[in-house]
Order: sequence, then structure tokens, then C-alpha cells
Amino acid sequence: MAETAYCVKCKAKREMNDAKEVSMKGKGGTKRRALTGVCPKCGTKMFRILGK
Repeated sequence: MAETAYCVKCKAKREMNDAKEVSMKGKGGTKRRALTGVCPKCGTKMFRILGK
């Protein structure tokens, strides 16, 4: 799964390593989908909220 996300440390969009889909709390008790992974260049944790 090669998804891009913004790395706040590098200040650039990069493809995440080890991307996993997670769920988080949303308004009204609904679940929101998101991706979490690691930046391939600096190793910082990356996060991207997905659509419904």
C-alpha cells in the first residue's frame, strides 16, 4: 500500500513506509478512517485522514 502523506519534519509530501489503516473517533460516535506510517527519509511518524 503506497499512500502519500505530508511529513511535517521534511515539509514535503512523501510515500509512507509501513502504512496501516486505523480507525479513530469522530463526531457523533462515528468512526473515521485514517492511515499511519513512517517517513522513508527521516523516520518521523506520518498520519493521513481518509474519506468515507
